Amino acid sequence: MINPASVAFDVDGVLADTMTLFLDIAREEFNIHEIRYEDFTSYNLEECIQMDPVVQEIIISRIVNGGYAAELRAFDGAAEVLTRLGRQCAPLLFVTARPHAGPIDAWIRKMLPFSFRDIQIVATGAYEAKADVLLQRRISYFIEDRIETCFALDSAGITPVLFRQPWNRRRHPFREVGSWRELEALIDFK
Repeated sequence: MINPASVAFDVDGVLADTMTLFLDIAREEFNIHEIRYEDFTSYNLEECIQMDPVVQEIIISRIVNGGYAAELRAFDGAAEVLTRLGRQCAPLLFVTARPHAGPIDAWIRKMLPFSFRDIQIVATGAYEAKADVLLQRRISYFIEDRIETCFALDSAGITPVLFRQPWNRRRHPFREVGSWRELEALIDFK
């Protein structure tokens, strides 16, 4: 069981359904309709989808900087589980490889019913920097969707829980969950 005080969360692909937002922007703004969520079989988009790299970069930039009209949604159950967790122990910690928290910070704070001090969002700018942030804050468990990051966290002594996505479907030794309800069952709520 996961101690609620020792868990932190990735944002994109775990809390935020960023790939659906990517597809929505591609459809609405660039008239690209042939790509499906299941086509994202690699974290490196150039390896798995046929799309102009310039358009990919524009879409990613809009997602990171908040320049989109489509709605960014949380994965089902995320807000409920995080609310339950936040009532038991705070602050909730989110660690993202985004270069800046920017609009994702406001999005998370709008979604969760907590005060400013009860939510911490750390933008590391690099996947490799997540372990240091987590170790400094004495985090033992991290919920992550990028399998390479899971290996790095494991090497640093942090237990990763892999959030199942099409881009992380290769062999690994980590516990994984496919939903926030599955994750909730692993947390030792009092």
